[in-house]
Amino acid sequence: MNTAFVLMAQYNGLAIIPLELVCNDYFKHLTPEMFQRKVLAGQIKIPITRLESSQKSAKGVHISDLALYIEKQRSDALKEYAQLNGIRITS
Repeated sequence: MNTAFVLMAQYNGLAIIPLELVCNDYFKHLTPEMFQRKVLAGQIKIPITRLESSQKSAKGVHISDLALYIEKQRSDALKEYAQLNGIRITS
């Protein structure tokens, strides 16, 4: 399954997903402001995109970046699972 295609269906083909939606769907424990702070601090490794240089410009996450982030989280979880269960996972 391709994560980017699933996200395109979920967000009706939007290229940039507003931070509010990203937080609501994938970071429910964070407000958009807290999410931005964690990204800026390097605690969440996903780029935030602005469509204009204005400070008040709408911010979001590009669908490809969100797909890569989700896939990386899955990969990390599979590695941890394999280590805990003493198994070898091949791609």
